[in-house]
Amino acid sequence: QVQLVESGGGLVQPGGSLRLSCAASGSIISIYAMGWYRQAPGKEREVVAAIFNDGPTNYADSVKGRFTISRDNAKNTVYLQMNSLQPEDTAVYYCNMLIQRLSGSPYTYWGQGTQVTVSS
Repeated sequence: QVQLVESGGGLVQPGGSLRLSCAASGSIISIYAMGWYRQAPGKEREVVAAIFNDGPTNYADSVKGRFTISRDNAKNTVYLQMNSLQPEDTAVYYCNMLIQRLSGSPYTYWGQGTQVTVSS
């Protein structure tokens, strides 16, 4: 089995920063891609950022220049550094990984979600 565990959410004032982490554990051969999504109340889940095995990254236009995604392959961990946070960044943030297990085809796993609230 594979499990993703997130940490780092919380309450922050506008203009502040937070760093999210998501660590994968279990029977993992390789992690092809890692990403972060978010879902605000009453809205659909949207992609925030993604990072691929060979290094390229993608960002939603709304977070470009403010958020940075990175990965530590040795720790099977993905990070999301969020700076200059604004109230519209308030959402539950979910990590997502495309993982090759010991057997079977690659499979997409999700973290449990962590709440980020930006408010004064």
